[in-house]
Amino acid sequence: MSAKLLMLVGDFVEDYEAKVPYQALEMVGHEVHAACPEREAGDVVKTAIHDFRGDQTYLEERGHDLALDVALAEVDPAEYDGLVVPGGRAPEYLRTYEAVLDAVRHFFEADKPVATLCHGPQILAAAGVLDGREITSYPAVRAEVEAAGCSWVDEVTRDGNLVTAQAWPDHAEWLAEFLDVLGTRIEHEVSASAD
Repeated sequence: MSAKLLMLVGDFVEDYEAKVPYQALEMVGHEVHAACPEREAGDVVKTAIHDFRGDQTYLEERGHDLALDVALAEVDPAEYDGLVVPGGRAPEYLRTYEAVLDAVRHFFEADKPVATLCHGPQILAAAGVLDGREITSYPAVRAEVEAAGCSWVDEVTRDGNLVTAQAWPDHAEWLAEFLDVLGTRIEHEVSASAD
């Protein structure tokens, strides 16, 4: 069954955390709409690539452009089956938009699947939907999300319909969990060798 998914993005969203899930979810048959406040369908947001090279924090470099599918102002969250909230620097300012927070609240109130990672939980904290949850995030965001009432764990975590991860190196496990929450089934056909 195909799901229609909303992805909340903004300038300097983490490149791998937006583009890889977008493409992977579409690859298995889901429809993904990237949306950003104050931007229209067809506009782009700039991405940032966060790399981990043994420093105290990540290194940030300019990534690619990500085209938007819809204008957030035209989004009706009720028309979507799930939500994806990537990380990067975008969440720190996206959480200041009431339309973003209202959209997030809809998915939690309707108990729809939500996947977020890295700094994405900053938006969930601002929306007031983390109380009593068990999640993970980028470790530097831990104090902020714990202050929002959740317990923080050091691994990819599934709490009901909420799937969280720390950063893009967790993609395989994080996306597998989210696909399971969505009810996505991937079947492999094994063919006999011709020799």
